Amino acid sequence: MIDLTSALGPSFDAGKAPADALAVNAAILKRLESWDNWAHPPAVIRQMRREGRGAFPAPIPSPRARTITMDGPHGPIDLRIIAPENPKGVYVHIHGGGWVLGSVDQQDQWLERFADRAGMACVSIDYRLAPEHPYPQGPDDCEAAALWIAGEAKRLFGTDRLVIGGESAGAHLAAVTLLRLRDRHGVMPFRAANLHAGCYDLALTPSVRRWGAEKLVLNTRDIEMFVRHFLVQGGDVRNPDISPLHADLKGLPPALFTVGSLDPLVDDTLFMAPRWAAAGNRATLEVYAGGCHVFIGFPGSNTDRCLERIETFMGEACAD
Repeated sequence: MIDLTSALGPSFDAGKAPADALAVNAAILKRLESWDNWAHPPAVIRQMRREGRGAFPAPIPSPRARTITMDGPHGPIDLRIIAPENPKGVYVHIHGGGWVLGSVDQQDQWLERFADRAGMACVSIDYRLAPEHPYPQGPDDCEAAALWIAGEAKRLFGTDRLVIGGESAGAHLAAVTLLRLRDRHGVMPFRAANLHAGCYDLALTPSVRRWGAEKLVLNTRDIEMFVRHFLVQGGDVRNPDISPLHADLKGLPPALFTVGSLDPLVDDTLFMAPRWAAAGNRATLEVYAGGCHVFIGFPGSNTDRCLERIETFMGEACAD
């Protein structure tokens, strides 16, 4: 028997939240009190986010990054690489942004850290974004890139020890990619999955529906709009290729699920991790008290602990 109250209760106790996490949350709420993601076209919002005019600070691109290009089903796909010498493994990374926003160079700070501390060659996929390129184009790009990297990793990096993962929509796309590789290609080249703050049910879980208007990074309306843009050409939210929570999850690699307790998407992780384990896969679930959506994008003790945990997880997955 698993005592869930003992395991999860402290993570949802407001008194257990680190003071620095609560200070970050307060600053985000103040910053976004008049911010409307949907007052401008997505292309304009993307540029505003690049300038730091959203929830997250302006990104600082890594001078170490390089880009290679591969052919994809909808045209060329860029892969952004940050790698150490003699990497221990390859981390195939898929960025977040609700399938609509975000970009391949906006999380260099922790990909650099994974390269330096975990010895991972980080390869981030520049997949196509909705609504200009709606479902299934983004997942198609990720599927094609993951297959290509699996075939070329040994040549490029000297190792074929592979981990896949991402944040928010990136975690969703990582899960979908694993399912596609299993079902469409009969392969499972990845040793592990790092899934942070994912959205796994596009029908929307209770925590999303009940969140409301408070804009702690994002709110209910934002998530509804992201789904609407992603599926602008249609799609059944019960389809496992769209909502991997509904999939048969057998035969998938060990996964680390991390999420903040104050994330509108917290239920997605709370539902997905046990289903992953019930399918016979190893799953580790960690909830960080007071953490907002993708809290690793902000400085603080939760971020330090979570990134260290991810580094350890990836290092163990790529050990001989």
